[in-house]
Amino acid sequence: MPEILFAKPSLPSSGALAVLVAEDALEAAFADLDAATGGMVSRAAAAASFKGRKGQSCTILAPSGLGLSRIVLVGLGKAEELTPLAVEEAGGTAAAALLQDEEAAIDARAASAGAVGKAGPARAAFGAVLRCYRFDKYRTKEKPEDKPKLKRITVLADDPAAARASWPSAKAVAEGVFLARDLVSEPANVLTPAEMAERCRALEGLGLAVEVFGPKEMRKLGFGALLGVAQGSANEPRMVVLQWHGATAAGKAGGKGGRKGAKAAQAAKPLAFLGKGVTFDTGGISIKPAAGMEDMKWDMAGAAAVIGLMAALAGRKAKVDAVGLVGLVENMPSGTAQRPGDVVTTASGQTVEVLNTDAEGRLVLADVMWYCRKRFDPALMIDLATLTGAIIIALGHEHAGLFANDDALAQAITAAGKATGETVWRMPLGEAYDRMLKSDIADMKNIGGRPGGSITAAQFLQRFVDGCPWAHLDIAGTAWSTKDKPTVPKGATAFGVRLLDAFVAEHHEAAKA
Repeated sequence: MPEILFAKPSLPSSGALAVLVAEDALEAAFADLDAATGGMVSRAAAAASFKGRKGQSCTILAPSGLGLSRIVLVGLGKAEELTPLAVEEAGGTAAAALLQDEEAAIDARAASAGAVGKAGPARAAFGAVLRCYRFDKYRTKEKPEDKPKLKRITVLADDPAAARASWPSAKAVAEGVFLARDLVSEPANVLTPAEMAERCRALEGLGLAVEVFGPKEMRKLGFGALLGVAQGSANEPRMVVLQWHGATAAGKAGGKGGRKGAKAAQAAKPLAFLGKGVTFDTGGISIKPAAGMEDMKWDMAGAAAVIGLMAALAGRKAKVDAVGLVGLVENMPSGTAQRPGDVVTTASGQTVEVLNTDAEGRLVLADVMWYCRKRFDPALMIDLATLTGAIIIALGHEHAGLFANDDALAQAITAAGKATGETVWRMPLGEAYDRMLKSDIADMKNIGGRPGGSITAAQFLQRFVDGCPWAHLDIAGTAWSTKDKPTVPKGATAFGVRLLDAFVAEHHEAAKA
């Protein structure tokens, strides 16, 4: 992550410069640059048909009259229509063009227009940082010219003190996003359930209370569904509980007291976030085709998003009580693996006929959700899971599927998705879909057939909610990007971290202010 500085506007004498330009203020944006370059910037913009429209950019290499390597013009669109998301995306577009310079400046004065206000420069910095993410820890022979060089970005603002004051919270969210992206990017031979749990333990330094449950503890809790998924793997499963007590005195004091201290600190009903953490999914005995199976290292993206979210809430000292629970397993075929036709008993006491061992994420979440409901009695539960390929058929890679038993909760999540660019689309639930899970020999089966596959998966999860306000995000189509986007480089997206952080800030912290 590059270092971010904020300063008063001035033309830099070295490095690179990006200028965020509103569509209706080109002349003002170019005035100082044209004076220094003899009108070169205006001529270059005109030659490139750059009008400052949202998504437009124009790069001028080695401009005369300045000691800069390049000037990058990035359009914001119309000033009166400016949103924080548009500013973030412009910052990301700028950063993508500046990666080969060690030092760069972003003139973000125009980002303070409209409803964005003084937060604009910090939003631009946030977008720039998100776009600079790169997972390269296993590259040993990369050419120097292929490596990004950007180490420091100075964001120019009319009120740098205001931008500087709002930056720590934005930086904490960016660090949560980076953590989630790192986890999703790791290969499965490194990121086993046990290793993922240990990385959660490292978050105690942020003030999170972290508990790790192994197979012995989960057997005592009756986690027959989760353990059934894990039984074919040599890598033992884990469940991790992370707690943040930002709305309690104990949380303000640190929150490192372990299980006993965490229970004592829990005063109000927490918000609960749950994640599917299948660190590698072969499909088990119902094995997947070989083509594309390498992608299943990120079948734990839901758990990664929960971990990143909890780190973000703790990092920015969010004034909320929250708990994150992740079920971590590896789904492998072996002589001990779960068989199609097996019946397992969940922590709720309900039995499941496992007709397809590749429908395993819902089995993992079933036990974790029930445990969360009974132990924490949360105000609401939101789970994230790369649950079904069917949601990709329905929604492609643009929206996550949203299922909910509470209209107000669904509306709040949808609004947060629009604000952050992590968009969701609400899908139906209903008795007709629920009946598709009827089993001949158990309380339910774990699949309902091909029609409405993402819906029947959500119906399965709803059976373990026990009346709690609940939303399920099927992120199978949004957890990984095959192309660069303004604030999301190709690869792991950390979908859900920004979305749920914004949801918490707008609907739960704001209510307490």
